Amino acid sequence: MGIRMESKKSVECGTVIKSLEQLCAPVFAENWDNVGLLAGRRDKEVGKICIALDATDGVVEEAVRKGADMLLTHHPLIFSSMKKINTDDFVGRRLVKLIGNDISYYAMHTNFDVMGMADAAADEIRLKERQVLSITYEDEIAKEGIGRYGKLPQVMTLEECASYVKDVFHLESVKVYGERDMAVECAAVSPGSGKSMIRPAVEAGAEVLITGDIDHHEGLDAVAQGLAIIDAGHYGLEKIFVPYMIEYIEREFPQIAVFAAREGNPFWLLV
Repeated sequence: MGIRMESKKSVECGTVIKSLEQLCAPVFAENWDNVGLLAGRRDKEVGKICIALDATDGVVEEAVRKGADMLLTHHPLIFSSMKKINTDDFVGRRLVKLIGNDISYYAMHTNFDVMGMADAAADEIRLKERQVLSITYEDEIAKEGIGRYGKLPQVMTLEECASYVKDVFHLESVKVYGERDMAVECAAVSPGSGKSMIRPAVEAGAEVLITGDIDHHEGLDAVAQGLAIIDAGHYGLEKIFVPYMIEYIEREFPQIAVFAAREGNPFWLLV
C-alpha cells in the first residue's frame, strides 16, 4: 500500500495580507509609492504563492503556468494612475492575465524597504552598531526609515570591501567609486536606487555607501565629499526580498506552497 501524501490547505488572501501588513505596515510606505493588493480578490483562497522582485511578463506567465493563486512582488506593477486596463499596453496585458487567471496580486515596496530590506541587507554584511540612515517615519515609539549605517566587521580597504560585498550578495561584478586602498570601517547600505542616500551617508560619517543605480556625476560628487561608493546594482541587493519572503510565508503559513519565480539581473555585461 502506497503512502498517502496529505495535500496542503488554502488560506484566504485577506488573511495572508493581514499577516504581511503586520510585518510591513503600509503606513511605512512613501507617499509616492503604491503598495498593497493591486489586483484580484481579497477573498481568493490561496494555496500557492509565487514570489518575485518584479511582475515581468515572464514572472506573470510562470505564476499562471504553475497555478499560483497569489503573486507577491517587491516592485509594484502599477505606479501611476491608470484610466484603462486592456491589452493595448504591457502593464494592462499583465494585469488582464493576472485577473483572467484569478491570481491576486500584492506588492510591498518602500514599506518593506523600511521594515525588512534595510536590516536584511545590514545582516548580510554583518553591520554592527547600526542606525537608520534616512528617517522617513517617526512616532512616539520609534524612528524608522530607508537604509542603515554602522561598522563593518573589521577595517578593510575599499577593494577588500567591494570583494566582500560581491561575495556576500553573490554578484558577478560591482562598480566602485573611490581609491582602492582607502581604509573603510563605517559603512552605509541602502538597497535599490541609492542616489538620494549620498547626502545622508555623508552626514552620518560613512566612509562607503553600498547601494545601486549610481550615475557618473553622482559617483564623482560622492568621492569629492569623502564617500566611496560600491554600486552593487538595483537587482543585486534587492533580490534578497525573495528568500526573505519565502522564509516568512513558510513559517507563518506552512499549509501554503510557495515558490520563487525564475528571475535574474535584467541586463548583461559584455566584457
